[in-house]
Amino acid sequence: MILTSLAIVGAFLLVFGAFIAKDIVAARRSPHKNIRYSAKESVCSYLMLLPAIALICVFVLLPIVYSLGYAFTDYYLLKPDETEFVWLKNFKDIIENIANKGDMYNAIVNTAKFVVFVVPLQIGMALGLALLVNKRLRCMGIFKVLFFAPVVISLTVTSFLWVRILGGGETGLLNSFLVRLGMEPVSFLYDPQGAMYWIVLVSAWQGCGYQMLIFLSGLKGIDETLYEAAELDGANVFRKFSSVTVPGLRSVVTFVIITVFIGACKIMVQPMLMTGKQSFTITLNYLMYIEGYTYRWVGYSSAIALLMTIVIGAITFLQRYLLKEED
Repeated sequence: MILTSLAIVGAFLLVFGAFIAKDIVAARRSPHKNIRYSAKESVCSYLMLLPAIALICVFVLLPIVYSLGYAFTDYYLLKPDETEFVWLKNFKDIIENIANKGDMYNAIVNTAKFVVFVVPLQIGMALGLALLVNKRLRCMGIFKVLFFAPVVISLTVTSFLWVRILGGGETGLLNSFLVRLGMEPVSFLYDPQGAMYWIVLVSAWQGCGYQMLIFLSGLKGIDETLYEAAELDGANVFRKFSSVTVPGLRSVVTFVIITVFIGACKIMVQPMLMTGKQSFTITLNYLMYIEGYTYRWVGYSSAIALLMTIVIGAITFLQRYLLKEED
């Protein structure tokens, strides 16, 4: 393993050195002194980037390469010396689990349900908040901070906060309020039909502040004269939104949709802390965590990660193609 790691790092450094050498050769062949000087600056820039690139190589590139290799083995964390190459056995087990409607099947269904509902909801909330705080009114700076505050709070903290609010029996704040009104307590987080929708609401509330800032920066980039011209033509609020705001935010919307989609596919903390391992809330990322760290089957977990990467990457490129701006 150590030799493999050194080989990967060495290959990466060779590629990095090739870029530096390319700049040096180009600088020496140039007849202009100012270009030679700029090439030296470029080399210094590469060298300044080297520590960050080394960290990325160790903590990002190496785990990806190892995970790719483990996906084709029966690697068990407690018995690493007994690891054998099993080719496609892990993927065959995944397919059989889906066919038998096991944990993998439930994880796919729950993840798809979460993505389908949280992406439009979170983007809609973020756009609505951005349009609201974009108004030139007093105290809007305070509202920006309030709307963005959930983003900077730990997911662990927000998850436990909502468990306290939505808890079962009379322990939850919402249920205690319902009991005082003479109503029966509701099992919000342990209802197989509705638990995932509550997780969707919590996740959209927690994450929409970040997309709000992105939409807000896009709104600031739209020329105000376009709104003035539309108003002179008699356009109402909805007409200005559809004819000026939406086209002006096209590239921003594309970026937000892709980033929210990728983030939604990786959901794990909320279902893990709010409901635990339940068949109606388990997700792909959570299942991958359970297989790799609870059951110690790193090979099987890596196979799930590889399939997730392929599917998410394919859908992301498809989204980028469908949402790309026309020339």
